[in-house]
Amino acid sequence: MKVRAAILRESGLPAPFAQSRPLSIEEVDLAPPGPGEVMIKISAAGICHSDLSVIEGVRPRPLPMVIGHESAGVVVEVGPFVTGLQVGDHVVSVFVPGCGHCVPCSGGRPVLCEPGAQAGAVGALLGGHRRLSLFGEPINHHSGISGFAEYATVSQFSLVKIDKDLALEEAALFGCAVLTGVGAVVNSAQVQPGSKVAVIGMGGVGMAALLGALAAGASMVVALDTNEAKLSLAQSLGATHIFNAKDSNVVDAVRDSTGGGVDTVIEVAGAVAALELGYAITRRGGQLVTAGLPPPAATWQIPAVSIVAEERTIRGSYMGSSVPVRDLPRFIELYRRGRLPIDRLVTHRLSLDDINEGMDRLQQGTAIRQIVLMN
Repeated sequence: MKVRAAILRESGLPAPFAQSRPLSIEEVDLAPPGPGEVMIKISAAGICHSDLSVIEGVRPRPLPMVIGHESAGVVVEVGPFVTGLQVGDHVVSVFVPGCGHCVPCSGGRPVLCEPGAQAGAVGALLGGHRRLSLFGEPINHHSGISGFAEYATVSQFSLVKIDKDLALEEAALFGCAVLTGVGAVVNSAQVQPGSKVAVIGMGGVGMAALLGALAAGASMVVALDTNEAKLSLAQSLGATHIFNAKDSNVVDAVRDSTGGGVDTVIEVAGAVAALELGYAITRRGGQLVTAGLPPPAATWQIPAVSIVAEERTIRGSYMGSSVPVRDLPRFIELYRRGRLPIDRLVTHRLSLDDINEGMDRLQQGTAIRQIVLMN
């Protein structure tokens, strides 16, 4: 079938993207689902910094590619051997499909699925197929989803069924921003009630982490960013302290305000400077959990002795160390109870035709989460 989609053919084009137009909205051919696959009609897709990183070439991907990985929609067709999903189901996409059989999946860590990672790296679905094409030439999938399109064919393991009473434009945020941000707090860091938490990077994932820390019962939640408008929003969402990361005395200020540093830092800025700041404001015996994705060649130096002498912990967190089929329903329930007001993170709603302008807003720091509505 013919569907409208946002195709990236060349990365590294200069901003403003409204002029260079890295994403071209075109009609592509979408094949029906094969064994273990599902076709969904996408209702909404969130714009994430990971999408921007592909456009900028910071995280290279095989091109051409239909990008987008944070989406929600309705099942319209199921292929053979699909279990647990049927036509009419509402679903949220997750950007790492868990095969269920590799060593990480068998150990309860589906976000580290080895076949899923391999498929994502080459722009294929979990089964190795590409269901997108144009003039007979294959087009790559982004993270097994390719969510900036009217329809998508994906692996059944890239989807989590949700209740139909949740608005799909809100549900889309749960597939990346919420799973990554809240998951980093409750799964990776296992934040305890009464603890002191700092979040570095107040984008969509960082704001979700802030809300997750508050929901987990942190007594002090410190927000750090270089954007004053984002810090103001963080404060309105419940941050107890806000600091501009560019201030020359920010480390001393945070440590003084928190009585020697925080128990847990959640770093989601994806920059070495943010890692250095996070390590510096962590107390003795504390932990730094990094969920940001710096450029692949980036390296970071730390005083090695402090890891032992101060019993520091540094931990990576990919997709919030989540088990999506377990975590998505419980995070949605927290949202319904008012404990995770993630709807307040949506700053813009736009059409597929305006997606390049949305990437400009993201790069300029004038948006938190933008939702592309396909209708």
